[in-house]
Amino acid sequence: MKRPTRLGEGQKLILTANRLLDGHIVWRDAAGQWRPSITHAAQLDTDTAQTALETLDAQKEGVVGVYEVAVHPGIPPSPVSVRERIRAFGPTVHPEFATELEP
Repeated sequence: MKRPTRLGEGQKLILTANRLLDGHIVWRDAAGQWRPSITHAAQLDTDTAQTALETLDAQKEGVVGVYEVAVHPGIPPSPVSVRERIRAFGPTVHPEFATELEP
């Protein structure tokens, strides 16, 4: 069984996964729908997140790799870890500033 996520003071949990059809990152909203933007993610306490994880049927909902992410509450919520901020908001380098390697 997965270890419970430890939360800092004032932090909440949101649920994330990848859509089966295209692999895009999605976030679960308060109505139980998977949305492509973290802005709509339902912010849950530990018990509510655990219950949601135990009761959802990921394949029926068209997602894979469901897990919880610790966030600082707000709109949009701000993921605590760098990895999850990148997943939520995009690459750390704007494509305009990327350097292409010469062949």
